[in-house]
Amino acid sequence: MMKIHKEGHKMLIVFAFLLAIINFGVAQFASPLVLQISTVISFILFLLVLQFFRNPKRTIIIPDDNHIYAPADGKIVTIEETQEGEYFNDKRLQISIFMSPTNVHVNRNPIGGTINYFKYHPGKYLVAWHPKSSTENERTTVVIDNGKSEILLRQIAGAVAKRIRWYISEGDKVEQGNEFGFIKFGSRVDLFLPLDADIQVELGQKVRGNKTIIAKLK
Repeated sequence: MMKIHKEGHKMLIVFAFLLAIINFGVAQFASPLVLQISTVISFILFLLVLQFFRNPKRTIIIPDDNHIYAPADGKIVTIEETQEGEYFNDKRLQISIFMSPTNVHVNRNPIGGTINYFKYHPGKYLVAWHPKSSTENERTTVVIDNGKSEILLRQIAGAVAKRIRWYISEGDKVEQGNEFGFIKFGSRVDLFLPLDADIQVELGQKVRGNKTIIAKLK
């Protein structure tokens, strides 16, 4: 049985109620054929929204904090050396994962350790692939220290995804693979890794949270 994430419970109930009201109105004033069409369309729309909030169980078989697991499902859209200016203030390897509306939207800890830094930034809602979305869009910044290295990750809202959720605070101890947040209706997650990290993915590759190894720390 498919598990539905807690972030979707209220929205799904409200959406189902609205669809029921619409179809009740159609039943009062339209023909049976129109009602049948309306019912089918409503069912499809509800299934589309329902799949946004699916929450499959993903277990890391052998946890290893030297392995950076994908924090989200999606496609690799950026692998580049860049200047990280919020926390490290030096060059890092940036890897960006674009989450489409059809992907699982749960965000998971890529490594375990201590949250050394957390900050929420209100901002714009540029499309997720816009070059400035990483620094100008609504986003969170999280730094996890595994005792040997620190990595930084960002949840980034896009033109559609305007609801970022997080379940962590600065100073928390987190386990690799556990949920740390959720982005409703897709968008992007960025990782900033040490320059000597051994990248295990390629541009355009599809990845799965807790299943795909993004990089190995040296």
